Amino acid sequence: MTTLVSKFGGTSVGSAEAIEQAAHLILKQSREWDRQAVVVSAMAGVTDTLTRGALTTASGDDQTYRAVVAELRVRHHHTVDKLLAADGERAQLSATVDSYLEEFASFCRSVDVLGEVTPRAMDAIASLGERINARILAALLRQWGAQSKARDATGLIVTDATFQNAMPLMKATCAQVSARLAPLLDEGVIPIVTGYIGATEGGVTTTLGRGGSDYSAALLAHCLGADEIWTWTDVDGVMTADPRIVPDARVIPVLSYSEVSELAYFGAKVLHPRAIRPVVECGIPLWVKNTFNPSCPGTCIGRQPETTPGTVKAVTAIRRLSMVTVEGRGMMGVPGIAARTFSAVASQGASVLMISQSSSEQSICFVIPTEGVSSIICAVEEEMTLELARRDVDRVWSLDDVVIVTAVGAGMRSTPGVAARIFGALGQGEINVIAMAQGSSDCSVSLVIAADAAAEAVRLIHSKVILNVGH
Repeated sequence: MTTLVSKFGGTSVGSAEAIEQAAHLILKQSREWDRQAVVVSAMAGVTDTLTRGALTTASGDDQTYRAVVAELRVRHHHTVDKLLAADGERAQLSATVDSYLEEFASFCRSVDVLGEVTPRAMDAIASLGERINARILAALLRQWGAQSKARDATGLIVTDATFQNAMPLMKATCAQVSARLAPLLDEGVIPIVTGYIGATEGGVTTTLGRGGSDYSAALLAHCLGADEIWTWTDVDGVMTADPRIVPDARVIPVLSYSEVSELAYFGAKVLHPRAIRPVVECGIPLWVKNTFNPSCPGTCIGRQPETTPGTVKAVTAIRRLSMVTVEGRGMMGVPGIAARTFSAVASQGASVLMISQSSSEQSICFVIPTEGVSSIICAVEEEMTLELARRDVDRVWSLDDVVIVTAVGAGMRSTPGVAARIFGALGQGEINVIAMAQGSSDCSVSLVIAADAAAEAVRLIHSKVILNVGH
């Protein structure tokens, strides 16, 4: 028995036309696979709209959420009316949409009274878009003669109670999937499962954080022992660069799990690294395909990397960053400076994207999102109060408006000349490299450069290193 898990992102189910196209793909896949489970996102923009309604209510605005209800009612009713026949499930489904939007309004009225929205409440609110969309897609499939049922992942994916970024409990999740989802597949039913959401062991709704729907699909595939995952989006696959920056960016046919994790970590809009973890354990191939161009093969992500002549497969960038430097001539040979520095950073809940240290031990620099830089500098200065007074540490300062540009490809560390080609490309454009990191990963080189040079740096690396133009 072959099993496929399909996942449709927000743009792939963002309108009546997109949902109709997704349904066509699901029916085609059901003829080619013995069993198919489908994970669906909310319509594009709906989760952000729901979140905005809740947050504005918490700040004392009791009008925006009402406008959100009206806006989402019009959007979803228009979709239902366009997809479903009047003599079918249209009226019932419209009433279901209204009940979910009334649930949202009820949450917001409570938030208005309390003057705050808790992470737990936000998860309940943010889950409503997926709940609505799963029911629309399942109803359309039934109208076309397929056996299909909407299933909330709150009854399948069991998580801890870390609201807004919950971690799945795999043993309990697999038990729920085996008991509640696998029998539907065996009966020939196509379940439409809500992406992004789960529930605690006590049944309280949670969400899985960034990349949540991809994560949902990977978890279900793991528990079902699926043969493949197909994640449908609005691009032809994983690209060699952001096509908005590099017009001649191309689809990468094959990537390894480690390569795609590096790409995702360093800003490419592909799968979140967490979403890869469940499929890595089982070695399940994962395909990235275009809902609106299904004839394109897409990108296959698997265990083994496929080497390329130039080694570098893709280049990506993370923006809105700052580089913090802790420097001092008295730091050399003093144990624990780095540990205390990053302990202070951790106390602020910051994510460190890259670290570099001079061999003389006279400075440590690290790159973080700009919005947290002032509190982090204060925390490090407080931790180093004695060292600053003794002049062991001269200063803690930040260089703002920097970008991390990362070249990704398996085997970079063991291939001579890759870094030279990257630096040579940047040298041709007279782009200065502020800091770099290589060696911690076998498949990436990361460079810190000024933000105003980022786009040109990406284009040069893509042209001179990936496409090998002019060589």
